[in-house]
Amino acid sequence: QVQLVESGGGSVQAGGSLKLSCAASGFIRKIDFAGWYRQAPGKQRETVATITRDATTTYADSVKGRFTISRVMDNNIVYLQMNSLKPEDTAVYYCNARGLRTFGIQFNSWGQGTQVIVSS
Repeated sequence: QVQLVESGGGSVQAGGSLKLSCAASGFIRKIDFAGWYRQAPGKQRETVATITRDATTTYADSVKGRFTISRVMDNNIVYLQMNSLKPEDTAVYYCNARGLRTFGIQFNSWGQGTQVIVSS
């Protein structure tokens, strides 16, 4: 079983920055795709940013130019650098990763989430 552990959430004032980390463990051979998602109270979960194995990235329009997704392949860690934070960025942020474990077993795992609160 692949486990994802997020960290780096917290409370910050508008205009501030936070860097989220997502560490994956569990006999992982490779991660083909990873992403950050968020869910605000009363709203559906939405995609924030994604990154593929060849480092192709995508971003939600609402975070373009402010957020950056990156990964360290050898350590199976995915980051989300969040700058110029706005109150509307307040949400629980979740990490997702998909790929292969040893013996060719596919995985698609989610972390438990980390809270981000941005005050005005």
